Amino acid sequence: MALGPLEYVLLGFPGNTFNGEIAPKLGRLIDSGTIRIIDLIFISKDADGVVTAIEFDGHEDLVMYAALDGDVGGVIGQDDIDYAATDLEPNSSAALLIWEDTWAAPLVDAIRASGGVLIESSRIPQELVAEAEAALATV
Repeated sequence: MALGPLEYVLLGFPGNTFNGEIAPKLGRLIDSGTIRIIDLIFISKDADGVVTAIEFDGHEDLVMYAALDGDVGGVIGQDDIDYAATDLEPNSSAALLIWEDTWAAPLVDAIRASGGVLIESSRIPQELVAEAEAALATV
């Protein structure tokens, strides 16, 4: 079976407001077979603009991520970390996460078996989703 689509997200936490509520939600997605974590790293920028990359098992505040099932690591490189830190404000942090959409793997197999190829893919921004929901609510 082919890999499902891989996605990455860069989640910012201005003022280092990270609280760890994400880990249990990720765990549910993993346990249900919806996604598989490929790599995960946390990035911080201090008041002087110094960037530090932190593995989830390298800091006591991130220990809850160690319980996530998956072969995490080795995909995110220094270039990715540098890119993620570019627009990160001082005294802020971010999580850079890559996952496989395992739910889509059978669909990918079927598309390939049918001779299909992906021409384009994109995630619709939340602002546009909210606009569409508001428009549908008036119908």
